[in-house]
Amino acid sequence: MEEKRTYSLGTYLKFIIPSMLGVILLMVPFSLNGEITLLVAVWADFIEKHLGTYMPSVAVGLISISFLGVMFTKAFQPQFILGNDFLRNLFDIGPFALLTRTIAFVFGIMALFQIGPEFIWSEDTGSNILFGLLTTLVAIFFFAGYVLPLLLDFGLLELFGTLMRKIMRPIFTLPGRSSVDSLVSWLGDGTIGVMLTNKQYEEGFYTKREAAVIGTTFSLVSIDFTIVVLMKLDLTHMFIPYYGTIVIAGLAAALIMPRIPPLSRKADTYYEETEAQEEEEIPSHMSLFSWGVQLAAERAAKVKSALPVFRGGTQNVLAMWLEVVPVVMAIGTIATILAEYTPLFTWLGMPFVPILNILQIPEAGAAAQTVVVGFADMFLPAILGSGIETEMTRFVIGTLSVTQLIYMSEVGALLLGSKLPINIKDLIIIFILRTLITLPIIALMAHLIYSF
Repeated sequence: MEEKRTYSLGTYLKFIIPSMLGVILLMVPFSLNGEITLLVAVWADFIEKHLGTYMPSVAVGLISISFLGVMFTKAFQPQFILGNDFLRNLFDIGPFALLTRTIAFVFGIMALFQIGPEFIWSEDTGSNILFGLLTTLVAIFFFAGYVLPLLLDFGLLELFGTLMRKIMRPIFTLPGRSSVDSLVSWLGDGTIGVMLTNKQYEEGFYTKREAAVIGTTFSLVSIDFTIVVLMKLDLTHMFIPYYGTIVIAGLAAALIMPRIPPLSRKADTYYEETEAQEEEEIPSHMSLFSWGVQLAAERAAKVKSALPVFRGGTQNVLAMWLEVVPVVMAIGTIATILAEYTPLFTWLGMPFVPILNILQIPEAGAAAQTVVVGFADMFLPAILGSGIETEMTRFVIGTLSVTQLIYMSEVGALLLGSKLPINIKDLIIIFILRTLITLPIIALMAHLIYSF
């Protein structure tokens, strides 16, 4: 029988203080100057204000290092890279990843200096991705990369994993520790959620199926970004019913998506040769809480100094900067080019006209193209829908753009750039399924909200 172990006050504080600090820094919204925001958003705004003019060059510099590092590795096979697991994973990559980084390098240079064909670097395509998105992502990745170890290394996941085991497994088919991951994504930021999920997957805490479910089900945009969508649609006065609808529709999708293909067909096997970190059985003589606290204290006790934590944070930052930023630049630019300069998304949106009519959504024809265009970028539906006169229709557009979750200019590109077992075909199917699941719920909520 597993004995209950006791630890010193210092060990318990080592668990409590860093964990609470991580929660505050990444997950707790607060009011600043009358607006709801998060510390990570405040950090991004600070960087934008003081270093904003330099950040596009920094982003292109990171893309260049990512691309040239691969070229150097392929050409010279340097031992200091190939003999280091971390550097080898960064620079010894396959053909598709190399193609992606090459495209990102070319697009980044063109957007930064505004050279070459304008459709690639225009303010709606490449410049939008570089100046409007990557500059923020670089700042967020730096902040989150060093904060994530506070959630990962000091026992918080062990405690919540134990407490939530009997909820997450039967309801969402996920291990209990994914509850923190899910909350980080929902309350914090989807990009941070992808980072956390990827890290946990690589360390053997999630199977392929579990990692795919978490990454494509809970990685919503941050609360502050949903407010940006509302501002564009002139709906800031509707924040409470708006976010309440997002939660209801999102939970419905989270219940259904893990139980249907393609997510249900992902293998319950672990990442490459990683040793599986199975959940331990709870001793019969201990409560859920006491067992969770013991596991948390055990994890915190293993942290002997700040150096490994700092090193892990640095690797988090570099991995996201050099692996994910190029993917976002390449995929995001291509997606926005298709959205802005081809009728592709208009054609793809045509089948949704009769669906919107059945759901009695006014101005269905104008709203239909916004349904599919969100796959390119989640802000595009708000841009295209801002001219629609009917407020209820704008409400549906804004809410759906968030619950669809998969958009290639950020979360979709992040997923493809991570180690998670997700491909472009999966993302297209998941996007369509999430749309079909959440749209009727959103429409119902809209009719209820606007009937009073």
